Amino acid sequence: MKRINCAVIGLGHIGKRHAEMIVGNPETNLVGVCDILGQDQTGFSHDVPYFLDVDDLYENIDNIDVVHVCTPNGLHAIQSIQALNKGCHVVVEKPMGLTKAECEAIIYKSLEMSKHVFCVKQNRYSPPSVWIKDLIESGKLGEIFYVQINCFWNRDGRYYNGHSWKGNLELDGGTLFTQFSHFVDIMYWLFGDITNISAKFNDFNHKGLTDFEDSGNVMFDFVTGGSGTLNYSTSVAHQNLESSMTIIAEKGSVKIGGQYMDKVEVCDIENYEMPQLAPSNPPNDYGPYKGSAANHHYVIQNVVDVLQGKTKISTNALEGMKVVEMIERIYALK
Repeated sequence: MKRINCAVIGLGHIGKRHAEMIVGNPETNLVGVCDILGQDQTGFSHDVPYFLDVDDLYENIDNIDVVHVCTPNGLHAIQSIQALNKGCHVVVEKPMGLTKAECEAIIYKSLEMSKHVFCVKQNRYSPPSVWIKDLIESGKLGEIFYVQINCFWNRDGRYYNGHSWKGNLELDGGTLFTQFSHFVDIMYWLFGDITNISAKFNDFNHKGLTDFEDSGNVMFDFVTGGSGTLNYSTSVAHQNLESSMTIIAEKGSVKIGGQYMDKVEVCDIENYEMPQLAPSNPPNDYGPYKGSAANHHYVIQNVVDVLQGKTKISTNALEGMKVVEMIERIYALK
């Protein structure tokens, strides 16, 4: 079967990671890359055509099957639609867009062009996430009563350094979009939609660094029953503190914790013995700060398998849109 030709737009940390995963997969080719910064500035090291303008990429590379959109958040929608218009499938980094309307436009275009849109939500692939999804779907926890998600990270002046799009409202969108949309996605994937939302926001120590809040407390009910809270902050000193999910349910309690929601800390379920899970992958390393688990190779393989007709999309465009819409509803309370 022919290898799938991929191009990457945006060569920051994550864009370069996409490129590495494409180069490392025997079923994909990296045929071109694009960034507004020169190759000496991005440090991109692979010997493939490098463009400073996305129009030049499409003009010079005519055999692209899949475009990976890894640019600032505010550009995801317009660049995804452009790629679809060029007849390419799209892999779009989180978030899919910054508004539900943007995401709807991507979905409309993908249907019009009969092309797939893959949304990157790599936390779904971590062994604890896969395990807890099965626990819930199998009914072993019974009725879900209460869910608490805590995301307490360090994002200081080393991250919001004033030299990039990070912290800019138009291009970044806010803390929930850039830092914690993975966890909103996991919540939606496991428990479904939310309603009766209330929220409180603070800007403790990012007033000179960002255009938006650094911390929030969000309370809600799940449409399917039960209630929950999402507590988040990027004001933690020095390094990330935790990403955790606590589930209190009819038949027991579960807590997944660690810096990156990569460890099962509590499993107390009646008539159930905790299985041995595969180890989680290490976090993405951005030098002075860390991110979510490095699971992008699963994303690339899912693209390959879907385009070869072997499986379904692990995170489809409707799910990507739903996460954006949930964040949009939370931020509407500001």
